[in-house]
Amino acid sequence: MRVVVTGATGRLGRALVDALADAPFSGLSGPIAWDRSAFDLDAPGGVEEVLDRDRPAVVIHAAAMTDVDGCARDPELALRRNGIATGALALACSRRGIDLAVVSTNEVFDGRRTDGRGYAPDDPPAPINAYGASKLDGERRARAAYDAVAGGRLAIVRTAWLFGPPGSDFPAKILAAGRRAIGAGEPLRVVADEIGSPTYAADVADAISRLIEADRIDGVHHLVNAGRVSRAGWARELFRRTGLPVTIEEVPSSAWPRRSTPPLWGVLEPTTAPDQEPLRPWTEALAADLPRLVGRHAGVR
Repeated sequence: MRVVVTGATGRLGRALVDALADAPFSGLSGPIAWDRSAFDLDAPGGVEEVLDRDRPAVVIHAAAMTDVDGCARDPELALRRNGIATGALALACSRRGIDLAVVSTNEVFDGRRTDGRGYAPDDPPAPINAYGASKLDGERRARAAYDAVAGGRLAIVRTAWLFGPPGSDFPAKILAAGRRAIGAGEPLRVVADEIGSPTYAADVADAISRLIEADRIDGVHHLVNAGRVSRAGWARELFRRTGLPVTIEEVPSSAWPRRSTPPLWGVLEPTTAPDQEPLRPWTEALAADLPRLVGRHAGVR
């Protein structure tokens, strides 16, 4: 089976290429990695030619404008990249009978839920920022393309709070900030009222690969590591595991003004296929990622 990964140089894209390289259904040559030169979100019109060249059976669309503050600064650009480009890809795939998995986000929901439950696939989306709105537009354009053409199957894969290689994720940034706080002899201020599901990119990639292998790609899938935590709680667990003596001062999100407004309750209710196990707890995934973050001889325990 020929599988294409868009955005193959990004965090999830890299993890997908690695996971699919080990998947028996992707063959000896592994997945086809598309970077921007193959599929440019700013010029999606050329995707039909590249699809005809590579002739995939499945496309996993991980390419996106993920800078949420950048999306807030330029919502029209976010809409073109995350919405219109996704729709163009979906239409081209559906016309060729190609299965498509569109990677989306927890930020399609407003985060105002107060019942303590995670958002389920059938909960009505209501984004409160430009990033979430652009990703929801991409979901809807993809669904419209597959509803209009009887060819191929569509998966919407929502995930949240991704971490993992190559870097510049929350754990890497908070470790650097923690070291600076120790050097300054000051507490580290971390947001405590934003709750979500930290999710390891490699685990999401493995889950998507298993959905393809089990022929269960169709539908809406919430793929997140088990559990929920605040940003401050995530930081506290990271410092506990690394042994860094950082004092955390919990602050509200209003203490850190941003261009984008994140959903305060960003928790997704995980979904799994009947024959699959749910993703492991986020704490276990964080432990697996520690060697990347701090190195083998940096006091990891």
